[in-house]
Amino acid sequence: MVYADLHVHTDVSDGSLSLSAVPAAARRSGVSVVAITDHDRIHPGLSHPVTVMDGVEVVHGIELRVQAAEQRVDLLAYGVTPTESLRAELARIQRDRVERGRAIVECVEDRLEVSLDVDLVEGVGRPHVARAVVDHGDTAYERLGDVFEDLIGESDPCFVARDVPAFADALPLLQASSHLVSLAHPFRYPDPEGALALCEHLDAVESVYPYDGARGHGGEPATDAALLAETVEEYALVETGGSDAHGRRLGLAGLSAAQYDRVAEHLPVP
Repeated sequence: MVYADLHVHTDVSDGSLSLSAVPAAARRSGVSVVAITDHDRIHPGLSHPVTVMDGVEVVHGIELRVQAAEQRVDLLAYGVTPTESLRAELARIQRDRVERGRAIVECVEDRLEVSLDVDLVEGVGRPHVARAVVDHGDTAYERLGDVFEDLIGESDPCFVARDVPAFADALPLLQASSHLVSLAHPFRYPDPEGALALCEHLDAVESVYPYDGARGHGGEPATDAALLAETVEEYALVETGGSDAHGRRLGLAGLSAAQYDRVAEHLPVP
């Protein structure tokens, strides 16, 4: 049973759940703690690092994409109280997201000869474009994955790269604004060893998630379990975990109560 799902997205980025719907979704899955980790955004509905909503502990977090050498990786920050410097950087990132979204939409509309219903506002991302394509009555697409594969994936004709901050610039902003900074899904990157080497500068690593060889919540060993264990031991890391939920179901992966206790040691009491 998953006690804490520490990687959940809401509708202020590319998730489906509103913040108000999170506690009920958590209870349906038997989850007691949820971390809201929207992409490149702090949730405007959360004013404290940790709070309790309808009996569910909610950790204020963020997932921030950064450039680290030749690859882009995601950092998860927990217990967020944003500084003005972090707010300013996130505002810059969101302006870039909107412009990038506009460019992708215009390209897809031109190729498919349709007009898409996409709100070009803060938080917009490629999943919003993919959903608009699938929902449109005049396209042949029925699956989001097919839109990514044909049109907006990294090697596809309508892909536009985002302007993301450098790891060395972004990390101090997260450290000054949060209680714990973790490397997200380390085996999802082209160079997992390079990504894990960044943990020398971090507090934690996400060791439990539902794809790409991570240890699932059922305790199955990962293909790269030895490398992960070595990294955790070498840098004395806290282990985090979550489902990376974008839909309405939580708890597909996460931490046990005992595992979460070690994370909670670094967070303020709600």
